[in-house]
Amino acid sequence: MHRNQEKNHYLETARIVSALVGPEDIKSRFAHDGNSSDPDKKLSDMDLMKERFAKLLLGEDMSGGGKGVSSALALSNAITNMAASAFGEQKRLEPMAAETKTKWKKEIDWLLSVTDYIVELVPSKHKSKDGNSMEVMVTKQRNDLLMNIPALKKLDAMLLDCLDNFKDQHDFYYGDDESQKHSTREDDKWWIPTPKVAANGLSDTSRRWLQHQKDSVNQVLKAAMAINAQVLAEMEIPESYMEALPKNGRASLGDSIYRIINDEFFDPDYLLSSIDLSSEYKIVDLKNKIEASMVIWRRKLAAKDTKSWASTVSLEKREVLEERAETILLILKHRFPGISQSDLDITKIQYNRDVGHAILESYSRIIESLAFNVLSKIQDVMQADDVARTQSKEAMEKENAVALETETPTSKTLLDFMGWTLDQVDAVEKKDMQEMKQQQMNKHENVVANKKLSYLERLEQFGGTRSPTARH
Repeated sequence: MHRNQEKNHYLETARIVSALVGPEDIKSRFAHDGNSSDPDKKLSDMDLMKERFAKLLLGEDMSGGGKGVSSALALSNAITNMAASAFGEQKRLEPMAAETKTKWKKEIDWLLSVTDYIVELVPSKHKSKDGNSMEVMVTKQRNDLLMNIPALKKLDAMLLDCLDNFKDQHDFYYGDDESQKHSTREDDKWWIPTPKVAANGLSDTSRRWLQHQKDSVNQVLKAAMAINAQVLAEMEIPESYMEALPKNGRASLGDSIYRIINDEFFDPDYLLSSIDLSSEYKIVDLKNKIEASMVIWRRKLAAKDTKSWASTVSLEKREVLEERAETILLILKHRFPGISQSDLDITKIQYNRDVGHAILESYSRIIESLAFNVLSKIQDVMQADDVARTQSKEAMEKENAVALETETPTSKTLLDFMGWTLDQVDAVEKKDMQEMKQQQMNKHENVVANKKLSYLERLEQFGGTRSPTARH
């Protein structure tokens, strides 16, 4: 009965509005005009900005029922989605499209403008009209935003400038879409085009220039990672994550990993080499275990409830374990910078209510992701250069070997022109030697017959020695 009354009331209201305005004027602003010559006409900047901030105010709940997410998470998702739209098609080392670049700069400035109104009260000296000095509280942009937002904007501009530097370069190129289908990559990123270089590789100048670009992007990556890690560390750990943790750190890590961390002579490289890290899933799983154990140890250190666990692990030992786990986590983040976020990071972002932290975390995360992608593409070019240089060197060595093999049998000597073989040469040489010996013997006989030899000369002729042997 009540539902029918609401329906009748809605129909009556629609008839009144239609009579006043006209049925042809009642339409959604999102609907396209069928008679319009350009139904896909782009929204103006004002309309686009209204749409962006409407979604933020509604918490992504377009029904308006109040079931949307928090403002912090809505802003985080907006920055993440906008970056995916702008940089998702950036598969090559080339400048961004001018329209995409302009749109990115404009819309990211809109979302970052929220941080201008996140302020804190700070004391300030103020002089009154009569010359007296007094201390008053004034508003100032929150310190973490004041420090990090300009830094992130600078890193963003450096990455875009790096992509612009690859304009009109001819040292490497990418194949067309058809050739890309038949190309095979060693990794699982089959959709990324494979760069190609000349047969003899890059020139020395190009190689040094490419290394400089790689170093610049690597600095951007490290800076973005540092800001992101700092912001995530400042976010509170949700209670839902704490409740799902095991009772102790050993249960989280497992016996094998715990024994290595608890060893007197701890070696983080040995620990990582003993664990299978062949896939991104296994790396993230290890991060989850280490972060969970660190949270458990920190919570127990903060609680200092010595009655229940002091008999097993001391406070000092627990601090050492936490430091070692943090060392492993730091190595993982720098060795595998492009992996997915851990469960702890995802939970922090989801339950975070600080708008400033949400903007800093999402903006630094997308810069980190973009820097990692650009760095990977530069490394692909350098790897293609190494392969080309190796193949060119092997081909040159093979050509030289073939040239030597073909040169020796084709070169002719005097014997080849005379038509003699080596056996014939040996026979002639033997015959000559015999004739020479016979001539020497005849000459010697003639000399002996005409000359009277002394005793010593006869001894030498018949093989005698100058000094007599001892008699026995």
